Amino acid sequence: VQLQASGGGLVQAGGSLSLSCAASGGTFSNYATAWFRQGLGQEREFVAGINWNGGYTYYADSVKGRFTISRDNAKNTEYLQMNKLKPEDTDVYYCARQTGYGLGILSRQYGYWGQGTQVTVSS
Repeated sequence: VQLQASGGGLVQAGGSLSLSCAASGGTFSNYATAWFRQGLGQEREFVAGINWNGGYTYYADSVKGRFTISRDNAKNTEYLQMNKLKPEDTDVYYCARQTGYGLGILSRQYGYWGQGTQVTVSS
């Protein structure tokens, strides 16, 4: 399956951005998906995850209450709505689909990745 992330950009602190990730060429709806982020020279960090049908979501503590993950299986697309953005949210954001079943927060549990989209929050 191929994943294509979009929607990043530059925003002032306190602002909002919405990311999208469109899947093609394989099975999307049967698996949990997630968003990760990675800064230069840093490890990829879990941001938010969602189960296969959107009925369960989970978040890193650093984004809880500000970010919302969702998905539309009919469109093979997942989303990340980011509100009240902070400068420390600046990173490259990646969407991902789990390789197996269940819910994971480790990058090694995800075998399919989008190309990344840059989010920059200015102070």
